[in-house]
Amino acid sequence: MRRAPYIEVFGHRGACALRPEHTLASYAKAIADGADYVEPDLVCTKDGVLVARHEDEISTTTDVAARPDFASRRTSKVIDGESFDGWFVSDFTLAELKTLRAKERIPEVRAANTAYDGQFQVPTFEEIIDFVAAQSATIGRVVGIIPELKNSTFFKSIGLPLEDRFVAILQAHEYTRRAPVEIQSFEVANLKYLRGKLGKRANVRIMQLSGDPRKSPADMVAAGGKTLWAEITSAAGLKEVAEYADVIAPNVQALIPRDVAGNLSQPTPVIRDAHAAGLLVHTWTFRPENRFLPTEFRNDAGDNARNAEGSIKEIRRYLEAGIDGFFADDPAVGRTALNVA
Repeated sequence: MRRAPYIEVFGHRGACALRPEHTLASYAKAIADGADYVEPDLVCTKDGVLVARHEDEISTTTDVAARPDFASRRTSKVIDGESFDGWFVSDFTLAELKTLRAKERIPEVRAANTAYDGQFQVPTFEEIIDFVAAQSATIGRVVGIIPELKNSTFFKSIGLPLEDRFVAILQAHEYTRRAPVEIQSFEVANLKYLRGKLGKRANVRIMQLSGDPRKSPADMVAAGGKTLWAEITSAAGLKEVAEYADVIAPNVQALIPRDVAGNLSQPTPVIRDAHAAGLLVHTWTFRPENRFLPTEFRNDAGDNARNAEGSIKEIRRYLEAGIDGFFADDPAVGRTALNVA
């Protein structure tokens, strides 16, 4: 039975409730607010550089749609079986991408974040490592990095495989050779490959993200497989995950579902079964606005209102259920939840 001695807070895309996601400002805020790790989601530019965006399509997180010089780059792509229309990191060189500026993804919910629109570039993975190392040296506290490799099968199909680029960067930086690194993906084959490349290192963990229980990992679908996430997160499936990973990371509702009224019900067996298999359990994502909270923890201030008190109550329920770590859009709220007696 494996349990963490310390429950970790992961700054989801930095502190994206308070700053535009995947900017150095967002990572800085997460670190200042007590995050143990910050999360860069990684995609690849046309010229092979890993950068931090939640997905390849960038119209909602940058000003690319307002740039007439890039109007001709608008296109449609199918990624992991889903159709997207817009502008894609993989169609831009790093130099071109650096001329864009980040903006708030959900301005209707996080209007205050729009004050920062246009101020920040899209950072590379290497820039993020250097930045986190500098922040760590400044505050005197080691800060982990929890990178997610996005859409590995898609990027491999267009000649931009992520994994070896990623490993080379980890090995090239002193900070990532010793600071905590937890590598995550919704695919399976890439994590197995990375475990083989990296082996068992004291500072590295492999985290298997899990998705919709009715669906299958994208790499398995591409290879003709039909294994569902429900099977992977079963007691038997989790034992297989433990052969290559250290952590399983389902979303919050896979651990404690909501009932028809939107209230939290009883925990599923996943936490218990994962611990029995020797896996840590991390979950995603706690968000501090009413619209994202279970009904029982919302207040009457409106869907888009911040409700830190309600978010703390939600997080506490998951802590009581036995999670070992969690992603939070507002790491300060997560840290407060851990400190509530």
